[in-house]
Amino acid sequence: MGIFRSRRGADPELRTYEGRVLPRQHEDVDDQGVAFDVATLLDRRRLLQLGGAGAAAGVLAACGSSEAASTSSSTSSTSATTASSALAEIPEETAGPYPGDGSNGPDALEESGIIRSDIRSSFGTSTTTAQGVPMTLQLDLVDLADGSAAYEGAAVYVWHCDRDGKYSMYSDGLTSENYLRGVQVADSSGRVEFTSVFPACYSGRWPHIHFEVYPDSSSITDASNAIATSQVALPQDVCDAVYATSGYEQSVTNLAQVSLATDNVFSDDQGASQTPTVTGDATSGCVVNLRVGIDATTQAATGMSAPSGGGGQGGQGGTPPDGAPGAPREQTTTS
Repeated sequence: MGIFRSRRGADPELRTYEGRVLPRQHEDVDDQGVAFDVATLLDRRRLLQLGGAGAAAGVLAACGSSEAASTSSSTSSTSATTASSALAEIPEETAGPYPGDGSNGPDALEESGIIRSDIRSSFGTSTTTAQGVPMTLQLDLVDLADGSAAYEGAAVYVWHCDRDGKYSMYSDGLTSENYLRGVQVADSSGRVEFTSVFPACYSGRWPHIHFEVYPDSSSITDASNAIATSQVALPQDVCDAVYATSGYEQSVTNLAQVSLATDNVFSDDQGASQTPTVTGDATSGCVVNLRVGIDATTQAATGMSAPSGGGGQGGQGGTPPDGAPGAPREQTTTS
């Protein structure tokens, strides 16, 4: 098909892709491993930058917040500047019992295909697509140890539950799925962006999105290399609007039984630095954006994930419907 070539002066039997020797000579190009996928992503990004690629962004109305929609552009600019100057390091939170990063059973970070921006479908042997209100997640990474410069090159792993409150790779019936999980490498502005669906509110937890930050693309295959593990706390007005749509009926009941003040992860400060700005609507989809303060000199955290096999001591995190075997609960640590 014209994809594979032999390198000039090299073994004529060696197969290459875009000038690089395939590390797994007997596998398809889609099965060359995460490191190869990352290199391909970065090479293509460099080509786009050299070509001056750009895109125009449309202006979206505030999702469920009339007050946000009426804010003047000058006030927004001032607020953005203030928020940037006051940005603190993102709080360290539990990865929970469903990380899929190898720290608690399944490991999506070793799978070729995890480097992707659209995480709605499973990859590999399944192509199941998660249903729900469209959501674009944007995380803008700021390196506090480098004068609050954009954290270009950091790798971010994102995962969250589906519309039914289930987690791929763990929940009953979904152990062979890996949707709503993906890795992106921050661009020159420090941004990673994912196309996904709005997650459910399951019993005992405030609606949230998990993410781990790695210092560079070569670190992502080992969860112990993460320099930040945290969660995004989705705003209540946005959740109310989304959960009023078809398919999210159980989330309405679950959300009424929890608050940021009682949630075991966000209750300390009610998600003050983990609550994103949201634009769009429940029909066309929402754009969720969070500025994330990272100290690149931070040592990788330990003990933040649930122990192998799930479980947890006194956890009040709640269990997604038809959750993982053993019904593990999300937990925080006191250390």
